[in-house]
Amino acid sequence: MMSEVEKRTMSKVMFRLVPFLIICYFIAYLDRVNVGFAKLTMNKALGLSETMFGFGSGIFFIAYFFFEVPSNLFLEKFGARRWIARIMVTWGILSGSMALIPYMANATGLSPEYTFYGVRVLLGMAEAGFFPGIIFFLTLWFPGIYRARIIGLFMAAIPMSSVIGGPISGYLLGMDGIGGLAGWQWLYLIEAAPALILSIAVLNYLTDKPSDATWLQADERGWLVATMANERAHREAKHDFTVLKTLANPRVLALAFVYFGAVASNYGVGFFLPTIVKAFGLSNAQTGWVVAIPYAVGAAGMVWWSKRSDERLERRNHAAIALLIAAVGLIAATLTEDPVMKMVAFSFSAFGVFAVLPVFWALPTAFLSGPAAAAGIAAINSIGNLSGFAGPFAMGAIKDATGSFNAGLLLIALFALLAMVVVLALGHDNSLEKVPTKIAPAE
Repeated sequence: MMSEVEKRTMSKVMFRLVPFLIICYFIAYLDRVNVGFAKLTMNKALGLSETMFGFGSGIFFIAYFFFEVPSNLFLEKFGARRWIARIMVTWGILSGSMALIPYMANATGLSPEYTFYGVRVLLGMAEAGFFPGIIFFLTLWFPGIYRARIIGLFMAAIPMSSVIGGPISGYLLGMDGIGGLAGWQWLYLIEAAPALILSIAVLNYLTDKPSDATWLQADERGWLVATMANERAHREAKHDFTVLKTLANPRVLALAFVYFGAVASNYGVGFFLPTIVKAFGLSNAQTGWVVAIPYAVGAAGMVWWSKRSDERLERRNHAAIALLIAAVGLIAATLTEDPVMKMVAFSFSAFGVFAVLPVFWALPTAFLSGPAAAAGIAAINSIGNLSGFAGPFAMGAIKDATGSFNAGLLLIALFALLAMVVVLALGHDNSLEKVPTKIAPAE
């Protein structure tokens, strides 16, 4: 039975932190994937083939891979408030600079293709650490029994960035000629501005850890500090990992592979879905609205499935079933050319793709804590996000080679099925999330 102080505390923490973090991640994800909409007119302007675009879109994640763990360790050392603000400033500037690729190419003598690659690399370096940093931050504030649903709410920003951002991006592409800029340039400039504004809000709004939460009453703060300390002690009694041991831990590496399969399904399709949909004969604005449909289904699935997982305190089967749904939907999308049925298949797949993500993150955060959690979460995210390079590059290269996206979709479905097998084989120790709480006296 939930105590009165727990009810008050978790309600305040949730409403104080989660909506704000959702907004931040919404902007982060929009700036990361709006290249898929810009592609509709940018590729021709810059002379990019599908393979070039896939490589440039994905190379973001190579830089992300190398800088992810160091960035998260800096966050653990300096605090979320300052480090996340730093990340948002640099990614906002670099995301906006995508609009300047033609001018940078002229100034440097580089081709537009290589300038595109270079800016995407810098953007990956800048944004590295944001997502795993937020996941680590949430582990400081929410006990394990709340974690999947909280991460689900936070990560709902991923599909919602496409539900809302898709139509907006479609309309921004229509700003050709205003101020001498193309529509795809306005898209980058306008959608980068919120990150710079929010960086100031992060500095003034976030609180690094529960013991600093002056916005909680003394008994609420005491309960939360004691509960999180008790949960950490319980985890470390079973698994006391150093940072180096965490990075070499077989379970951490296996979870990174599972995440690789889940993320491949997301980015491999996401960067090319606007192109697939526009081929139905739609305008840019109509494409934005239609692309939003699978993401709306994914957002609903993410929130409902993570809540269901928390209520049953069951992770393994929830993750495996979602991965199976993702794979089946992708396979179904290759079996029909009818636009309506293809979008039904993509929507079915989107449910699985997004439903698995918050349930997945309840797996590593159940046995990692402290600096080991910062390093482990970053390692899993960075290795898994390499599929953000492999998926789009494979999709682009296969499209150029075969004239169709179908073989690429089947390859991504295979990644999801392999991830499902691994997560079933790994299992999960639910006892790590069933920690008796100890209520501290009021400060």
